[in-house]
Amino acid sequence: MIRRHELTDDQWAVLAPRLPPQRAATGRPAKNHRTVLNGILWRLKPGVPWRDLPERYGPWQTVSTRFRRWQQAGVWARILANLQADAAARGNRDWDLPFLDGTTIRAHPQAAGATKGAATKPSGTAAAASAPSSTCAPSGAADRSPGR
Repeated sequence: MIRRHELTDDQWAVLAPRLPPQRAATGRPAKNHRTVLNGILWRLKPGVPWRDLPERYGPWQTVSTRFRRWQQAGVWARILANLQADAAARGNRDWDLPFLDGTTIRAHPQAAGATKGAATKPSGTAAAASAPSSTCAPSGAADRSPGR
């Protein structure tokens, strides 16, 4: 039974040839790539801690370690590049899909390591006297008028 966050057989058929070899040259046998990949997908969808990974995906340490190793080895970037190249060759590449949201959200000062009870506003320094800045308004917008 395929669960909501798991790969379908068709998706697995596309991804499997792009993954590193299943067995390591030495040591004990590696956990099945499909099981681990499904565990990674499960963990990334709801954004839960690795330790909350269901047992059906194997030990959370195994899944977490393989995710990190593949990230450091560039496996994820290679898979994405291969999938994009295949889609471009078929004429199916949609440039609207790989969109990243560039919104910046200001966190509470304690999220950045400030101690509890510390002042949250700038003190009487030069930073407090400076005008607020924004990058969303076009520069020189106030200078332009229809009559000029």
